[in-house]
Amino acid sequence: MDDSPRGPASFSTQAGALLRKNLCLQESAPPSLPPSFPGPLPWGRNLKTNVGITVFPILICVLLVVLQNVINGELDKPKYRCGCVCVEIGADGACERKECGIQHSTLEQVWSCPVPSPPRWPALIQVPWPGFRAVKTASQPFDDLPEPFCRADGSCPATVLITGKAQSFAESVSGGLFPAFSPSLNVTDYLDVLSRIVAGSDTSPWYTQLLEPAFFSGKTLRLVQPQCLPYMFGTISYNVRGIPLQLDIQCIQALVLWRESSSLINYELFKGYRQRGGKTNEFIAGYDFLNTTEYNLNINVWYNSTYNDNTANSFIAALRVPRLVNTVSNSYLKFIRGTVVDMLLEYVKEMPKVGTKFRFDLSSLLSALFFTWIVELLFPVMLTYLVYEKQQKLQIMMKMHGLKDGPYWLISYAYFFVLSVIYMTFFVIFGSLIGLNFFRVNDYSIQFAFFFVCINLQIALAFFVASFFSSAKTATVIGYIYVFGSGLLGAFLFRFFVEDRTFPNGWVLVMEIVPGFSLYRGLYELGQYAFSGRAMGASGMTWGNLKDPINGMCDIFIIMTVEWASLLLLAYYLDQVSSVHGGVRKRPLFFFMCLQKKHASSLQKPSFVQRDSKVIVDMEKPDVTREREVVEQLLLNPNANQAIICHNLKKIYPGRDGNPDKLAVRGLSLALPKGQCFGMLGPNGAGKTSFISMMIGLVKPTSGTSYVDGMDINIYMDHIYTYMGVCPQHDLLWETLTGKEHLFFYGRLKNLKGTELLKAVDDSLKSVNLFHGGVGDKQVGKYSGGMKRRLSVAISLIGDPKVLYIFFQPFQRMFNIRRVMQLDKTFCRLFSWMSQAQD
Repeated sequence: MDDSPRGPASFSTQAGALLRKNLCLQESAPPSLPPSFPGPLPWGRNLKTNVGITVFPILICVLLVVLQNVINGELDKPKYRCGCVCVEIGADGACERKECGIQHSTLEQVWSCPVPSPPRWPALIQVPWPGFRAVKTASQPFDDLPEPFCRADGSCPATVLITGKAQSFAESVSGGLFPAFSPSLNVTDYLDVLSRIVAGSDTSPWYTQLLEPAFFSGKTLRLVQPQCLPYMFGTISYNVRGIPLQLDIQCIQALVLWRESSSLINYELFKGYRQRGGKTNEFIAGYDFLNTTEYNLNINVWYNSTYNDNTANSFIAALRVPRLVNTVSNSYLKFIRGTVVDMLLEYVKEMPKVGTKFRFDLSSLLSALFFTWIVELLFPVMLTYLVYEKQQKLQIMMKMHGLKDGPYWLISYAYFFVLSVIYMTFFVIFGSLIGLNFFRVNDYSIQFAFFFVCINLQIALAFFVASFFSSAKTATVIGYIYVFGSGLLGAFLFRFFVEDRTFPNGWVLVMEIVPGFSLYRGLYELGQYAFSGRAMGASGMTWGNLKDPINGMCDIFIIMTVEWASLLLLAYYLDQVSSVHGGVRKRPLFFFMCLQKKHASSLQKPSFVQRDSKVIVDMEKPDVTREREVVEQLLLNPNANQAIICHNLKKIYPGRDGNPDKLAVRGLSLALPKGQCFGMLGPNGAGKTSFISMMIGLVKPTSGTSYVDGMDINIYMDHIYTYMGVCPQHDLLWETLTGKEHLFFYGRLKNLKGTELLKAVDDSLKSVNLFHGGVGDKQVGKYSGGMKRRLSVAISLIGDPKVLYIFFQPFQRMFNIRRVMQLDKTFCRLFSWMSQAQD
């Protein structure tokens, strides 16, 4: 055998080995993974799981399309089409000509009508229902409010609250808020009449001004007057652009009350709003005249915004606010300039529109919830993948065979990224092909940028969260709870905060730090722009829309990008300092010092000196004393022929539940020359496993150290892994990889290539009797316990390591595999034979 060591595998070689292993795993999912464990290509041994996770977004998209078609079919019924009447009937009784338009339509039908010249409607104020008008209550015991008994006959006045710095001036101006209705007014010109007085309605406002609900036949129009007279009640008939109307006119008395401060008005308005289990005590409005004088007009107006029906499940209604502003402005002018001055608000009207079909874009409205689930579906898959390798100690096993952190993180991240890109690309393309407006209306470049940042944040989050789990099953459950929980909380909690313009935007940004909420907010914005763009026949979100004041997408890009970088750094830090996966916990305070470039130590380095030499030597056996003296001499006069030198190696486990500390390894000193086979025997609890766990980097020594080929295990363990082979006490194998795939992977980590790698794999399989009969091509999950053990031995031997550690239990198994041990090789093999009883 050539004594010159093979160089360690390069970064690219290790990355290639890990990538090939991941692709092999892709063809089969570990049993602990969820049934929906995904992969980039739907074939191989993992066909069912790959198809399963691919079909899920397809089913969601198809479901949305089916529901959209059902809704469209319902909206195509006459109930939601522009109203028509037959104006010409033939001899056979069949209608020969129909007339359609808003004059024949209901509020639901008017959406689809062509309206080239919308009708003009008087500007009204919102008047409380008779039974809800403000009266004296226990929570509002103001003496100037009317008594509650007026609600019985509907005679309660409609109240307006006022305040300001100058009470007399405010009360004087407020006296003209509601001009008196004069019989001399020309009632045939109803627009002129209603622009000179204040009229209101207790009907709920509608979402457009194409039709005014207050002017439908059978409704009551309220004239708000300082005093009601008999002629202010009656019924009038008139025609608005071909729309015949007949209205009942009723007068209600206006009551203007002074309050000392705006806080009192706020209190009354808030108390008057209907609370759970309470009754509504509603006011028309409130006016704060602030510092208004004859030369300065500065007024705040309170109004009831709850009539806009601004919820997550409906459109926003048009509030009757313009008349509230006009009446106080007109009253101010009349007070300053006299009654000959008028500032009239004659009418309000909608913009002209073409005929359209009424459509309810369900996919855009529900996309935020459903698409949040679809995008986040890969999160528990990635999380389980990472935790599974830690739980099974596969990550530390790979590290003990030379795999560095750099290739592991790069390939794992790249693998998840490619998987996510393929998944999301397929999702967007399929959604576009089947006609979902969410994808077709919004700018594809914005979608690309958003999903790019999103999947990177999700990968970083998976790495970060994986540091806190040691069980793959627990991680899987928590992962899916997070997926569905964040979607539901986003749809039924977070969305209301986003749509509530009175809720502080700063708190919305704080909530968006949760990745699930930031994803939901981005999908919500895309869905809203797609919905409005589809309704108006325009495009959805473009890059120019990021400047819109109510568009939160720009904030989402910033939050997700910063969080992506932060979580990735935190994940790497936690991976280095945590011992969840069973490895050594590095000291967090000195972690960044460990990132500095290290130089391999040798026996001639000054740092290779005695340390912690004060040990208990009483009652030591002579051979132990001699071994310690040999170690002391080797430390003073280094010898390059020594493979392992252990100097005063000690391990103490902290006591728990009040128990004293446990001394596992008591100052062990040991020197092993190259080419020697050393066996360590002892009863249970003697410290054999603790000793070798320190030697292979699973446990950090309490004190003392060991040198492997001149390198300190406390400092250079990552470099030692390159020249070390380990057969662990328990078989650390991927159940769904074949025996040959295991050997190819670990052989590449030991820098074996080409024909040398092929020969090493075949020789290893033959040496442990796993070559013939195609056993090496079978999945490890189908192996017996003895076959798995033999494969673990073959893995530890591949690449001719300088130092080999093998655990055996029970002792008798040693004789079954003695033939596989190559004792003539020039490296040391260290065995731990554990038996039930040893003398």
